[in-house]
Amino acid sequence: MLYEVLDDRFRTGRCAAGDSKLETLFEGCRWAEGPLYVPAGRYLVWSDIPNDRMLRWDETTGKVGVFRSPAGHPNGNTLDAEGRLVTCEQGNRRVTRTEHDGSITVIADRYDGRRFNSPNDAAVRSDGSIWFSDPDFGITSDYEGHRAESEIGACNVYRVDPRDGEVRLVADGFLGPNGLVFSLDEQRLYVSDTRANHIRVFTVRDDGTLDDGEVFVTCSAGTFDNIRFDDGGRLWAAAMDGGVHCYDPDGTLLGRLLVPEVVANIRWGGAKRNRLFIAADTTLYSLVMGVTGPPLLPAFRQA
Repeated sequence: MLYEVLDDRFRTGRCAAGDSKLETLFEGCRWAEGPLYVPAGRYLVWSDIPNDRMLRWDETTGKVGVFRSPAGHPNGNTLDAEGRLVTCEQGNRRVTRTEHDGSITVIADRYDGRRFNSPNDAAVRSDGSIWFSDPDFGITSDYEGHRAESEIGACNVYRVDPRDGEVRLVADGFLGPNGLVFSLDEQRLYVSDTRANHIRVFTVRDDGTLDDGEVFVTCSAGTFDNIRFDDGGRLWAAAMDGGVHCYDPDGTLLGRLLVPEVVANIRWGGAKRNRLFIAADTTLYSLVMGVTGPPLLPAFRQA
């Protein structure tokens, strides 16, 4: 069974429609993360953190090759408004941008003069600001980065101003902030806290600051990793329990996609944006579905 229906809205919303089984695109990662579909090139890049590399799957040929190695023990990836790759480099403890000529620009590597822990996931808002989570997952051992003491002493969420590059702390009080995503209207920011087993939601003020936030949902099985919205406003969460959870905007768990490995990260892509890419443990899967991811244009909300 691939689809587990827990609420009839999962079925009527066509969340349980589409392919009847997962397609395996690649096997052989140590810990697959951060899939990102690039429409202009019809390819997908993703991270293999312990192997310190990024891989590339070509949609037109199905072939997989190394996109970048070494890569700073990369984790989450996204696109900015100009179609440039933004990467959270756990090992290098920074967020970078890959320019169109292939050169790499450091977007942020410090807050208040202190190095970040290990940036994990990033989201770009339509105003050009870059938001990212900074847990300590990459410095607790040498497996996903380099063992080190935290210079900041906390795990937070930050915002990079698009005008002057200033890094601002926008949310704290997390145990292990992980995936983050904006609502379709960009008025709310959702952040999964892996160690707290819940997802928090914050209101985004006009000046780019956040309110104190509240718990949106608590994970009933496993722990949350990254999160994505579809174009119907449902929140999909990699739950690290062998499933992808789907939540109604009111917080009801509608159903799950059952995956044979621990799910780390998901991303919409493909020509119709109805193909869900799933990075799970050692494998990259995909599933063409009856629901569709949010549009890139005009806001480039999530790649």
